Amino acid sequence: MTTIRAGWLADDELRRAELYGGALHVLLPTDAGASLCALAAGKLQDAFAPHDPLTAQYDMAVEEFVERFGPAKPAFIHAPETMQRLRAVVEAYGCDLDQTYLDVPRLRGVTSDGYLTSGVGYAHHPHRDTWYSAPLAQLNWWLPIYPFGPDASMDFHPRYWSQAVANGSSEFDYYAWNAVGRKEAASHIHSDTRVQPKAIEPVELEPAVRFVCVVGGAIVFSGAQLHSTVPNTSGRARYSIDFRTVNLADLRARRGAPNVDSHPHGTSLRDFRRASDLAPMPDDVVAMYDDRVDASGELVFEPS
Repeated sequence: MTTIRAGWLADDELRRAELYGGALHVLLPTDAGASLCALAAGKLQDAFAPHDPLTAQYDMAVEEFVERFGPAKPAFIHAPETMQRLRAVVEAYGCDLDQTYLDVPRLRGVTSDGYLTSGVGYAHHPHRDTWYSAPLAQLNWWLPIYPFGPDASMDFHPRYWSQAVANGSSEFDYYAWNAVGRKEAASHIHSDTRVQPKAIEPVELEPAVRFVCVVGGAIVFSGAQLHSTVPNTSGRARYSIDFRTVNLADLRARRGAPNVDSHPHGTSLRDFRRASDLAPMPDDVVAMYDDRVDASGELVFEPS
């Protein structure tokens, strides 16, 4: 049975253990979270001016929407203050900055009523992040940039926490994805033909668990949780930030969620930087999780 915790544990080690066991945490807002979201909202307002980012889809063709939204994503990711504010978020929730490693945050947009479901507005099918070469110790953090309701949220499918789903992860190569799939996102507007690991058997979407949290708060869950994007029917776009953390001691000890069905190639661990000083992930730890000795493609994604 899935444990749901509202608020947060002061003990980060206990929090991680709960999440590795399948718990879902809804965290109360912090000033640091609100500051990070305000930064992202500013980038969106600049991108869509003079239109409201929440309703811009009604003011322009989808091609123009992509032209505006696409550059806003790296503008947020690479803003000098983004990682500083991201570090403040995990510190506010009690993470050890010397043991916690962060990847770069993603800026997501889910438009209403199927206006854009591909590329930069991709609506995620039921998946585990571990199908995409994420380590089993990965924790996902999701923060809404604007208020939203259950008709624009995401679903968790807890029955599959310990139940395998036949999927295509064994054919997924993270370094090939960096070289091709991620770079092509903006070119997929009316359909998305990128090769991604998906379920190859029917997935029962009900029962599902769906949350709403306030701006400045966060939903935190294991990268091994099966989850999917809820079709947005709210009449407004839903914008969010997500990022991932791993704990170095847990990686070295191979602590993390159980692996029930994930068999991808490569590892995303090179994407992570130490929260305290942005030092890279130690090579010996990467080697523990990398099955690609003769790796081709791009080890780390570099946006154009």
